[in-house]
Amino acid sequence: MTVRPVRPPDQDDLDRAWRAVSAVLAPTPLVDSELAPGALLKLESLQPTGSFKVRGALAALAEPPDDGPAVTASAGNHGLGMGFAAARTGADVTVVVSTRASRAKVEKIGAFPVRLVRHGTGYDEAEAHAMGLPGRYVSPYNDPAVIAGQATLGRELDAQVEGPLTVVAPVGGGGLLAGLSLWARRRGGVRMVGVESARSRAVSAAVAAGRIVEVPVGATIADGLSGNLEAGSVTPGLVRGAALVTVTDAEIRAALRWLFRAHGLVAEGSGAAGVAAVLAGKVEAAGRPVVLLTGRNITEAEYALALGD
Repeated sequence: MTVRPVRPPDQDDLDRAWRAVSAVLAPTPLVDSELAPGALLKLESLQPTGSFKVRGALAALAEPPDDGPAVTASAGNHGLGMGFAAARTGADVTVVVSTRASRAKVEKIGAFPVRLVRHGTGYDEAEAHAMGLPGRYVSPYNDPAVIAGQATLGRELDAQVEGPLTVVAPVGGGGLLAGLSLWARRRGGVRMVGVESARSRAVSAAVAAGRIVEVPVGATIADGLSGNLEAGSVTPGLVRGAALVTVTDAEIRAALRWLFRAHGLVAEGSGAAGVAAVLAGKVEAAGRPVVLLTGRNITEAEYALALGD
C-alpha cells in the first residue's frame, strides 16, 4: 500500500491558518453550562456550515491549488466546509461521499459550487476513491493545513477563557484533537480529552498499537466519527498525551436530549460526543471544563428519533 507523504503542521502552518480563518469567521461563543462544575460549552455548531470543519477547509483553500482541483472525501461536514471555502476562493473542488452519507449534509454540499461524487457504502470506500482521483487530495484529518485550521479553535480560547482547562473534543480521524493538542502544548495548563464512538475506534487503536491498524466500524448515530484512518496518518502521533474515551450511541442520544432540555440546542450525534462523555462520568477534569459542541447537521427525522429513543 502506498503511503502519502504527509508532514505534521509547523508554526508557519498554524499562523497561516489563523490569518485565513480569523479573516472570515467570527469566534464562536462560550456559554456557561451546568454540565459539570464551572463547565463551558463552545458552540462550533453555530459556524456558517453548522460544524467546526469549516476551519480546516478555509485553511486548506486559503491558497487554491494550481495543479488541478482539490479533491476530498467526507462524511459530510468537511465537504460542507470545502464547499463554503470553494465559494469564497473560487477553487475547483471535488467532494466524494458514500451513498450512505447523511442526507442532511449531502443536500447542503450540493448547494455549493463543488463537484459532488457518491461512491461506496461507507467512508473508507469514499476515501479510497477520492485518493485515486486527479488533483490535490485534502484529507479531512490527515493534512497539515486542515489540522492547523482546526487548531484555530484553541487560539480563540486563548482570548475567551483563563486558567487551567480540560478541553473535551469528539474524535473521528483525529484532525481536531491533533490541532488542539498542538495548541495545548504551546499554551500549557490544558488537558485534552478525545471522545470516540464505541463503534469506531481507529485513533485510540492506532495510539495503543503505535501504528495505524484497521478496526471494525459499526453503524452509529455519530456518523461524522465513523471510519478507519488513512495509512500513515499523522494524527495518532500528534494526539499522544491526550486522554481517549468512548461513548455509546445510547449515551450520545442522552446528550442530545440533555442539550435540548438544558440549553435549547440542536446537535448531531458526532457533535454531542463530548457532552455525552461528561454526562456519563467518563471525563476527569483538571481545571475548568470546556466541552466542544462541534456540529448540528442532522435531519428532522433523525433528530426526532434520537430524542424519542
